[in-house]
Amino acid sequence: MSANRVTIALHGGSGATPGHDYSREIDNMLRLVASARDRLDAGSSAIDVVTETVAALESSGLYIAGRGASPNLAGRYELDASLMDGSTRKAGAVASLCGFRSPIAAARAVMDVTPHVLYAGDGAAEFAGSQALPAVLDEKAWYTEACRFESNRLPQSAPHGTVGCVALDRRGNLAAATSTAGVFGKPPGRVGDSAIIGAGTWADDEVAVSCTGQGEFFIRSAAAVQVAHRVRFGGRTLAQAADEVLGEVAERGGAGGLIAVDSRGNVVMPFRSSGMKRAALLADGSIVAEAL
Repeated sequence: MSANRVTIALHGGSGATPGHDYSREIDNMLRLVASARDRLDAGSSAIDVVTETVAALESSGLYIAGRGASPNLAGRYELDASLMDGSTRKAGAVASLCGFRSPIAAARAVMDVTPHVLYAGDGAAEFAGSQALPAVLDEKAWYTEACRFESNRLPQSAPHGTVGCVALDRRGNLAAATSTAGVFGKPPGRVGDSAIIGAGTWADDEVAVSCTGQGEFFIRSAAAVQVAHRVRFGGRTLAQAADEVLGEVAERGGAGGLIAVDSRGNVVMPFRSSGMKRAALLADGSIVAEAL
């Protein structure tokens, strides 16, 4: 496959439940992949498309990220996000961000207007405000708490949710973006892999990755960059690298999945969990979306 063939994949979080109706999520993902394809075909950059797609996933309220966020034990909505431009290795991230609609927009601003990579807590909120990013003015009206279904069906575990997107554009550039509210009922200040470049998000000139699952295990495995480095330095195919990394996560007791694309336009969406909401543009031009 030539590098000018655009590729897009996205996820709405791992841990989908057999028997549940995910038709709304699947319809949403299908439409977002089609829109992203059209944007890439028209010449948009991979970094712009992953930013916009994750922002749309956040604003849908269907996933445990952005508008669908779950509150922490103190009742606050602390959100994490990161993104990376593979062509420049520039990256931006926010952790424990409160009071703003789109964590991925804040992460993009960190990348674009500062020399830094990660802002956290009050500093992240102050920065987002300085960039005039849309604030959450009424939490009860804004947040859909998509986590409520998850918490009711999984009384024995802490449900988690993440959204992400990876893309290859017409110039052969790759990018990745990830956003989350973390696990339901998390303690204040807890940060998972979604805010950490190399753990939950990675993009270089060969591979772009976005992860979803139990963040602590993805951090311990440096999961996202491990996929890329196994391809670059270990001679693995994208599918082999992704499977090996998720195997390490599982061996340590974790669960989850990831989406990844490479510079040839290959796409993989493996998971080691009950399911993963995911969608992609395939090599033949068709779009697929699944939850299990």
